[in-house]
Amino acid sequence: MAFFRTVSLAEPAGTIEGKGVVLRPPQMSDFEEWAALRERSRGFLTPWEPTWPMDDLTRGAFRRRLKRYAEDQRTDQAYAYFIFRSADRALVGGLTLANVRRGVAQAGSIGYWMGEPYARRGFMTEAVRALAPYAFAALRLHRLEAACIPTNTPSMRLLESCGFAREGYARQYLCINGLWQDHLLYARLKDDPPR
Repeated sequence: MAFFRTVSLAEPAGTIEGKGVVLRPPQMSDFEEWAALRERSRGFLTPWEPTWPMDDLTRGAFRRRLKRYAEDQRTDQAYAYFIFRSADRALVGGLTLANVRRGVAQAGSIGYWMGEPYARRGFMTEAVRALAPYAFAALRLHRLEAACIPTNTPSMRLLESCGFAREGYARQYLCINGLWQDHLLYARLKDDPPR
């Protein structure tokens, strides 16, 4: 079903501008700022993320991460972005559109992280709001999905404020912080009105 493929595999993901944020694919030159922000935010992020590998914040692990991102994009499986504050281009977090499914699904799942110093300031809300039109128009997806742990009230509020509707509850859906955790399932369709 070639007519469902909408992005040239040779076409790199570009920069996405949002209100107060810029999304851009990660580059090797981001390593030091990324590692410092992730280390500074470790305690804040740990309850919401998979267990970090021992070498997660090393240059070599970052290089492997970038190679995986590039391969995932080349094969139209995922699109990774770092989020920068527009005012000074400070790295504030990351957002990934992953698990892209073509054919009759035309869907993808979003996941995100925010550095602790920048949390609850609206940066992630604006990043998700900026990504959605790109995913629907440029990537021609029909559906965006997201999942969050039921105790993650800020993430639930973020998704709902970005037009995602709660669709279900998945028991032991993802292994987060070393434990299989239940998740609330959310989705936004291309034709859903933005909020």
